[in-house]
Amino acid sequence: MDDTRLALGPLEQADGRWVVGDAGRAGGTWVEFRPDGLCPYESGSEGETITWSRIMIGISVTIGRGTPSHGGHITVPGMLGALPGLRGRGVGHLNMTVRHPYEDRTVYFDRHPRRYELAELHLLDVLMRDTVEAGEAHLLGDAAWLAHAVEQLTPARFWTTSRAFDRAVARARESASAATG
Repeated sequence: MDDTRLALGPLEQADGRWVVGDAGRAGGTWVEFRPDGLCPYESGSEGETITWSRIMIGISVTIGRGTPSHGGHITVPGMLGALPGLRGRGVGHLNMTVRHPYEDRTVYFDRHPRRYELAELHLLDVLMRDTVEAGEAHLLGDAAWLAHAVEQLTPARFWTTSRAFDRAVARARESASAATG
């Protein structure tokens, strides 16, 4: 991919589809956002799709294995994977609670060689959480809607508070819905 790709942290548009993780890595692991739900891939093999209607409590993104301390988005192994010489190594995961049956689900993805900014990770987390909580999880599988929302969130801006992040995501969601009908 070139530097003009549309991305928000580990979420990027690759070959006309939206994926979380490095879908271009040979034998890699990534998650595709499809119209019908989240579809994990491992070593090029398609896993079980988690339909949007099953996702009931947000989707959170974590970089690194394990659980980050203090409610952050990056674990200690995740921080180490951003160091020079290690950049792009390691994994991340999406966590969610689903229904029918009720369970917590985790889907993994490989990191990209590029560094993920903390602001991007937080914006992606808020975008996924707010969209699911609004009962509109299916919009994450709408390529045009997601492209418009991500475009609104990727310009070089710096937000300093959680409330500012929430407002930015709310504006991006409203703009994407207006632009895509």
